Amino acid sequence: MLLVADVHGAVEPLRRIAALDEPLLILGDLINFIDYRDSSGIIAEVSGADLASRFVRLRSEGLAEAASAMWREHARGRENELRAQYNEAIGAAYAEICAAFDGTEAYVTYGNVDRPDLLIEHLPSSARFVDREVVEIEGLAVGFAGGGSERLGTPGEVSEEEMTDKLDQLGKVDVLCTHVPPELPTLATDTIGGKEKGSRAVHRYLETHQPPFHYFGDIHQPSATRWRVGSTVSTNLGYFRATGRATRHIGG
Repeated sequence: MLLVADVHGAVEPLRRIAALDEPLLILGDLINFIDYRDSSGIIAEVSGADLASRFVRLRSEGLAEAASAMWREHARGRENELRAQYNEAIGAAYAEICAAFDGTEAYVTYGNVDRPDLLIEHLPSSARFVDREVVEIEGLAVGFAGGGSERLGTPGEVSEEEMTDKLDQLGKVDVLCTHVPPELPTLATDTIGGKEKGSRAVHRYLETHQPPFHYFGDIHQPSATRWRVGSTVSTNLGYFRATGRATRHIGG
């Protein structure tokens, strides 16, 4: 089976991976809301390249409140209009990215920038939305717990309590798939901006259940891509929008 995360609108690379005709696991962040490298994405399309660039600059400088204030000023008095425009753009983005793996046996969970409702609505019939459940894939018990850590108030964020509940429902698995990394600085720190994005709940699950394999995304520029948590090998799948590469699971 092949695994990817942080697709962020990389339609053609995803279509190429899907064409390999292997089970495909997509661990969240399918749409490109904003690319911090060049400010492209849905924000630029709907609200303009200038606002997107200013937003990236403020966020990159650690001025989160200033970025939020700028956004509130931008939306003041036309909240409903902007909401409708963003819903339309997000729906179109999901339609495009989901078409890339139409006909492929795919298992899809969500990340922090995703809208689970719209993602589910646009999934092709060959794909299955997975969250809080264990699926047998190639003879392995694969558990999925979607969602990102609480940071920015994005639609796909979940609390530590909710993540704990998701993981408790899985029990012991051969492969754990999450969007978020465990709360370990080496795996959970993005070297661009130095922000930690790990989950205590995921870390506790790995320490308690010791699945042989754990795959995750979310961290685009990690300090390390693989780390052992006890007997678990925890692996960052990489920033698919930048790499265009999938990880092939090898092992029992």
